[in-house]
Amino acid sequence: MAQAFETETGRPARIIVGLGNPGEQYVRNRHNTGFMVLDALARECGAGWSAYLLCETCRIEAAGREALLAKPLTYMNHSGKAVLALLADLGRHPEDLLLVVDDLNLPFGRIRIRERGSAGGHRGLGSIIGAFGTEEILRVRVGIGEEPAPEDKKEFVLSDFPAERQAQLDEIIVHTGNAVKSLLSGGVSKTMAIFNA
Repeated sequence: MAQAFETETGRPARIIVGLGNPGEQYVRNRHNTGFMVLDALARECGAGWSAYLLCETCRIEAAGREALLAKPLTYMNHSGKAVLALLADLGRHPEDLLLVVDDLNLPFGRIRIRERGSAGGHRGLGSIIGAFGTEEILRVRVGIGEEPAPEDKKEFVLSDFPAERQAQLDEIIVHTGNAVKSLLSGGVSKTMAIFNA
């Protein structure tokens, strides 16, 4: 089935995985920020989603590079199962991944690009790190944190963004999408210098 994603120019530059939970009840959850960013990229590129193994996927061309977008359908805490199956079927490796994940430890709206690191308590990211046995996975972390810090973190991440945050959220999603496109076209060091500033 890997041939379904081959083109005349070869394999996609990256497999971009956004983390979240499938289902209408989770669509606006803070924990679904990764899905939101990928949905926005797909809309911008006029691409449609289709089921593929344990994910929804679509192919895009952004910043002159081709990429495969993937949203795991295994629910957040088992994201590693879906991503492992996808990469195995495509004959790809962890270094081909770019993850887009929410981060409760970052202030709302801040993004951070990291080439490696622990899961920091994020169970979806932890599932992927555990599945591949390496922390050397490129990720874009999108801040969803608020002050004061919530007492019940699980309840907080599974709650919707408040309506008064919508305009800011829309800007953050666009900003994060721009970081993803910059990673595709300009590489990690250049993008980190711009977006981690």
